[in-house]
Amino acid sequence: MGIPARLADTLSMPERHEYLRNALSRRSLLRTSAIAVGAGAGLASSGTATAATPDLVTRSATEHVDGSLVAPYGRHLAYGADPRTQMRVSWQVPLPVRNPFLRIGLSPLDLGHKVPAEVRDLFTPAGVGKSADIDQYYVHAALDNLRPGTTYYYGVGHDGFEPAHPGAAHTVYSFTTAPAVVRPFTFTAFGDQNPSYTSIGLNALVQAQNPAFHLHAGDICYAEETGHGLPADSSNYDARQWDQFLAQIEPTSSRVPWMVAFGNHDMEAWYSPNGYGGNEARFTLPGNGFDPEKAPGVYSFVHGNVAVVSVDANDVSYEIPANRGYTSGKQTAWLDRRLGELRRRPGVDFVVVFHHHCAYSTTSSHASEGGVREQWVPLYEKHQVDLVVNGHNHVYERTDPVLRDKAVRELPVGGTHEPSRGGVVYVTAGAGGESVYSFPVADSYEGHEDEVGAVPTYYTGAGGKVTENVDWSRVRYPGYSFIRVDVKPAPVGRTATLTVRALAATGAEVDRFVVARKAG
Repeated sequence: MGIPARLADTLSMPERHEYLRNALSRRSLLRTSAIAVGAGAGLASSGTATAATPDLVTRSATEHVDGSLVAPYGRHLAYGADPRTQMRVSWQVPLPVRNPFLRIGLSPLDLGHKVPAEVRDLFTPAGVGKSADIDQYYVHAALDNLRPGTTYYYGVGHDGFEPAHPGAAHTVYSFTTAPAVVRPFTFTAFGDQNPSYTSIGLNALVQAQNPAFHLHAGDICYAEETGHGLPADSSNYDARQWDQFLAQIEPTSSRVPWMVAFGNHDMEAWYSPNGYGGNEARFTLPGNGFDPEKAPGVYSFVHGNVAVVSVDANDVSYEIPANRGYTSGKQTAWLDRRLGELRRRPGVDFVVVFHHHCAYSTTSSHASEGGVREQWVPLYEKHQVDLVVNGHNHVYERTDPVLRDKAVRELPVGGTHEPSRGGVVYVTAGAGGESVYSFPVADSYEGHEDEVGAVPTYYTGAGGKVTENVDWSRVRYPGYSFIRVDVKPAPVGRTATLTVRALAATGAEVDRFVVARKAG
């Protein structure tokens, strides 16, 4: 069920959301009334006070489910605002449970500390998507006052399901908080994943890198197929795909903080006017952005000597404008302030930003987003951001250092970029599992370099597509891949480095470069 064409073009996204919600609510009311009328007709004809199937109408089929038969799944971690002392643990249960909790300790055999958990019930009615009425139960526990650099063991449960029981040892997992002192570490990143065999393989490769955390640059699982962010697209929505996705990533996300940004396919318009109500039920993110309730995917954290910032590029997108301008410029103002604060923060050598839409990419499908170039690229250049990671285009592509839309120098495979010399390097890591795209010119990657002086491409601006010939596209790899970033700190005055490697689904390296900066 959609919005009549005569109205669709005149309504804002929140207005469309409200129209569809009201329409579906009326339809649900009519369906319930029909059941009641049918039962009444049966009573009138039979002359008795019995209905044919009263349990289906009056009582939940899960009312008396034994909690011991309900197993948690889909565990996924996220940092709090301070990764040294805060962790958020989230999971899912297939049926309602009583008194959910998390147990935690310094040994898998001693989970003596019990933390109550919060249930967020996400209801998707028939008429929104491909399933009948569906309830999804997401559970969250907040862990604060942890010890830095410490490995903790945890298990999640509820009445009837006790993770500390000897027979439940297989349900105990672990995580390690960020250290209080600066040490070498690794993190990984990709975007645009979905439940698939390819994604399972990439997840296993990510886990094999032993990352401290993982960045997901949006389009998390494609439950929303169209990617337009409009309530009228609800017929293509499948909430059950989230169950598959969270179960698929659990081997990694149960141990490694899985930090997400929101892409265009993550605007699920039924749940809230900005489309993020569903994700607020599924994820607990740091909540230290400019307005966590309005923009939950906007936040930052610091791990060691690296500051990471997540922003919501749907707010500035010309290509997919459903949420364009929804923060009224507040996100961009916050980003400017936060980048300045992080650049001045003692002990922070590198600033990494990740979001979905690309400032610089040359694929034949989405190419570049003019809104990101207009609003945020000047801030990246102003604050000498060390690395920008994007998704959206389902490829691996890496630029030379870019300043004012031009390459300021070449950065070949194996080369070193010094941000103090000017220019920002942009990495598109959107080949995390969804079908891959192609480039308008020859692929070029480690061991298969094919240099092209200028690439014919386009960006999407206020007036639509604008063609351009660009000189900044250095590495182009169209296969499934992700990035691994190895962080090597250094004493004050010496050179600290980020070594960025792109790894294909086979494990082969397809790009490598170094970002070097004098430690402060």
